[in-house]
Amino acid sequence: MLAPAPLYRHGDVLLAAVPTLPTDAKPVLGLILAHGELSGHAHRIREAGAAQLFTKGSLTYLRVTAATATLVHEEHRPIVLPTGVYRVWQQREYSPEAIRTVVD
Repeated sequence: MLAPAPLYRHGDVLLAAVPTLPTDAKPVLGLILAHGELSGHAHRIREAGAAQLFTKGSLTYLRVTAATATLVHEEHRPIVLPTGVYRVWQQREYSPEAIRTVVD
């Protein structure tokens, strides 16, 4: 039986470890995983050069290349991520009228 992949939650941002980065994923400049809509703060990687963001279609991936990378946001405790590849997404909320991104 396979162990479940690690899942990290940082406010409304979720990261799940994945085995590999898709081969056709495109690099993205910067280390901001998500912008806060109300506060103006951002979920971001603190250490420059420790990780790289990628996209494939509407999906976002983070590849941590250093031994660790720290995910920070002014309203949440830091999370230390080990080397690896993660799929990144924002939590959504349901209402009968629409599906919306959760406001952090």
